[in-house]
Amino acid sequence: MIDVFTNVFTPSNVQFMFKGLLLTLSLSVSVVIISIIFGTILALLRTYEKRFFGKLAGFYIEVFRNTPLLLWILVCCFMIPYGTIVIRGALALTLYTSAIIAEIVRGGLNSVDDGQFEAALSQGFTLIQTLMYIVLPQCFKNIIPSLLSQVITTIKDTSFLQVVAIPEYTRSGFVVMGRYTNTAEVFMIFTVLAVGYFVICFSLSCVVRSYQKRIEIVR
Repeated sequence: MIDVFTNVFTPSNVQFMFKGLLLTLSLSVSVVIISIIFGTILALLRTYEKRFFGKLAGFYIEVFRNTPLLLWILVCCFMIPYGTIVIRGALALTLYTSAIIAEIVRGGLNSVDDGQFEAALSQGFTLIQTLMYIVLPQCFKNIIPSLLSQVITTIKDTSFLQVVAIPEYTRSGFVVMGRYTNTAEVFMIFTVLAVGYFVICFSLSCVVRSYQKRIEIVR
C-alpha cells in the first residue's frame, strides 16, 4: 500500500492536484460572495416588490431551482462565446447558486417581524435604511447556518465543472488517474479526492453545528 501511495503521489502529481484544490476553493469563495449579493437582491425584489421586477425575480429563482446545475454549466460553457472556460463555469455556478441563496435569504426576511418596518418608518427611516440597518442584519443572523450549508454544497458542486475540462480538484484527480491502470492506484486517487472534500466540508459542518448550538444557548 505504501508503494502504491508513493508511486501515485509523486511531487509533480501532488502539486498538480493541489493546484486543482486551490482552484476549487477560489471558485467556491468567489461564487458564494457574488451569489450572496445577487441572491439578496433577488430575495428583496421577490419579497417586497410585487409587480414586474418581483415577478421577474420569482421567475428567475424558480427556473434555476428546478433545473439541473449541469445543464447551466453546459449552456454557459458552450453557448457563451466570451471569457475563459473558468469564468464561464463560474458564471453558471453563480447563476444557479444565486437562486438557491435567494430562497434562503427570503426565508430570513420572512422571519423578521413586520413591526420592525413600522417602528423604523415611524422614526423617519427610509425603506433602504430600514433594510440596511434593521432588517438585513437580523435576516443574515438567522440564516447563517443555512448559508454555511450552501457553501458546503457549492464546494461539492464545483466537481461538475470537470465535465467541461475545467482543472478543478476532481478534474485534476481524473487527469492523474489517467496515467495509471492498476486498480489499487486508481482506488488510491479516488480515496484522496474523497478525503479532500470530506475534510473541507466536514470542517465547515462543524462550524455550522457550533454556531447552531451557540444560538440555542443564547435563546
